[in-house]
Amino acid sequence: MRIALGVSYSGSAYEGWQSQLSGNTVQDKLELALAKFAAQPIRTLCCGRTDAGVHALMQVVHFDTPLQRDIASWVRGANTFLPRDIAVQWAREVPDEFHCRGSAVARRYAYVVLESPVRPSVEAGRVGWVYRPLDGAAMRQAITHLIGEHDFSSFRAAQCQAKSPVKTISRIDISERAGTGSKYWRFEFEANAFLHHMIRNIMGCLVAIGQGSYPPGWLAEVRDARSRDAAAPTFSPDGLYFLGPVYEDHYGLPVRTAAYDWLP
Repeated sequence: MRIALGVSYSGSAYEGWQSQLSGNTVQDKLELALAKFAAQPIRTLCCGRTDAGVHALMQVVHFDTPLQRDIASWVRGANTFLPRDIAVQWAREVPDEFHCRGSAVARRYAYVVLESPVRPSVEAGRVGWVYRPLDGAAMRQAITHLIGEHDFSSFRAAQCQAKSPVKTISRIDISERAGTGSKYWRFEFEANAFLHHMIRNIMGCLVAIGQGSYPPGWLAEVRDARSRDAAAPTFSPDGLYFLGPVYEDHYGLPVRTAAYDWLP
């Protein structure tokens, strides 16, 4: 049977999702836990590979297995052997034609920024940080230049392996929550797919605009330049969260998990 899992993790301690010789990746830890539970090797595929330091609230993976187990036992069994900062949130049996990456019609990310004169402590590794105030109106005006289908080469990492830089962003939302002498900003992105470092490079530009270094229209100039040299430096991975893929309803897969509920 083919099993899909929804997995959440804090990426701070790991070298990204994809398996490495060091064994210190989320995929390595998940496959080790599944192998211990199943008493045989299990190889997984994921919907979206995350970089070192990037978190996930609902990474979706799938694998094939001949084992006949109660579906809920895949959650309890894997979590028994996983480190405390990785947890399987749900498990579902899916049809053979389901592919965690190929069946996704969209992907969602959030980036959380702490605006504060003092660097983060409790949130260290879990939020990006700026000490200069951000202008929400300017950033909201700027994001209009990214909605729709565009060539996002200016926001693409040199090592990106995507076949095309043309992607379609359907939604970018910016919200804010005031604290005591500080403010949390949440930037939420949804697109059919993303390039390597695309969101972090967009965030670098939005922060520059929010702090007044450039006007909102500069983002259109960066987009049209189709050159990484035109954009701002890549922003920190700390506040980036993979919210998960979007699938067609007939698969019956969850769209949220309990891991979502703490995020500002």
